[in-house]
Amino acid sequence: MSDRREFIKLGVAGTAALVTGCVGKDDGASTGPKRSSGASAKAKGAIVLSTWDHGMPANAKAWSILQGGGSVLDAVEQGVGVIESDLTNRSVGLGGMPDRDGHVTLDACIQDHNGRAGAVAFVQRFEHPVSIARAVMERTPHVMLVGAGAERWALENGFSPRDVEIPEVRKAWTEWLKKGEYVPVANVENHDTIGMVAMDAQGRLAGSCTTSGMAFKVHGRVGDSPIIGAGLFVDGEVGAACATGVGELVIRNAGSHTVVELMRAGWDPTEACREAVQRILRKLPDPTGMQVGFLALRKDGSYGGWSVFNGFNYAVRSTDLEDLVDSGHDLKLP
Repeated sequence: MSDRREFIKLGVAGTAALVTGCVGKDDGASTGPKRSSGASAKAKGAIVLSTWDHGMPANAKAWSILQGGGSVLDAVEQGVGVIESDLTNRSVGLGGMPDRDGHVTLDACIQDHNGRAGAVAFVQRFEHPVSIARAVMERTPHVMLVGAGAERWALENGFSPRDVEIPEVRKAWTEWLKKGEYVPVANVENHDTIGMVAMDAQGRLAGSCTTSGMAFKVHGRVGDSPIIGAGLFVDGEVGAACATGVGELVIRNAGSHTVVELMRAGWDPTEACREAVQRILRKLPDPTGMQVGFLALRKDGSYGGWSVFNGFNYAVRSTDLEDLVDSGHDLKLP
């Protein structure tokens, strides 16, 4: 968790000096717990990618599903479900940070090889919003259900609510209330989604995304994570992409869709992610506190990622690799 906590502390101690980031070259085989990658790599056969270091246990679960003969859709659902169940995680699941009214609200989506999609947003008290999202995809003619309607539908379809009270989280919210600033605190733990994209040995793709959103957000706020084309986009003919960071920036640029469409036009996955980041930066006068990262997988097994600032990493699992990779970036923290 320390890497994610440290990678962005902008906007708190004054204006940070921003410099062009230096990008490390891909060094090929894994030589340690992390490697820096400014170029796309390529896997043979099945592969699972997910954002951040909590992607390592998520990938392990997804990989076990694939190796056991399960579908790639099962893999991306159950993989991120591991993190939804982790009550020590402060940005995904019921252990996440609350909104300004003290409520933990969850968003998630899932999409398969053929573009079918399901999503839920602004739901409370359900441990696995990604599973509800999949049920919406498979049992309704809709793509997204939100709020009380989504909760009622979940109850009617066999999902059970769970009440969780975490003293550490309640204390943090109480401390925040002393000032109650309208603008949410901008640090990575407050907007640290897990997004996952995967491909099975037959070349079928799927992706998922789930989050508790930005801490101390306005009650009712929804970020990019449940929005198909923003937080996640899968096209079995091309590839898949997911996003993490400040969701409003991703939504405004249809970020994951942009990455996939660039790959459709022949772009390398890493360069597609970089172009999506640069489109955000070109419209952002002051990037202070505004981290965004993209992760992309092309149907030929090529993959890569890119972020606004250094500090974004992603987990990779394939037949011959289990690794945590530091993505390339455009700006570097001092």
